Amino acid sequence: MQTLVQVICTPGASLRDAIANDTRLGHHYFEILFERKAGRSPGWTKLRSRAIGRRGTINIQWNGATKVLSCRVVNKGSGKPNLVIGDFVNYLFQRHRRRIRLVAVLPPAAS
Repeated sequence: MQTLVQVICTPGASLRDAIANDTRLGHHYFEILFERKAGRSPGWTKLRSRAIGRRGTINIQWNGATKVLSCRVVNKGSGKPNLVIGDFVNYLFQRHRRRIRLVAVLPPAAS
């Protein structure tokens, strides 16, 4: 199951790079699994929650032209994305509040 979290931001540097280079990311129970090098278009980062009871990963992409951070939360099996999404949105507001204009959570389409 995949859920999309889109973050509309103010103009500025890549929010994906800011997340990937955040030394306090671990304090919010996230770790970087993979990262495609900055400066390449499109760059991406994959995060995983280390918090107890959380399952799934977050694939993050930044679109500099539109100033949109797109985050796909991917869960497998019986994992539910709500806890990971809540932790990630909480992290965004605690660490990058000045850049955020809008956060939209788009649930997976019903089959």
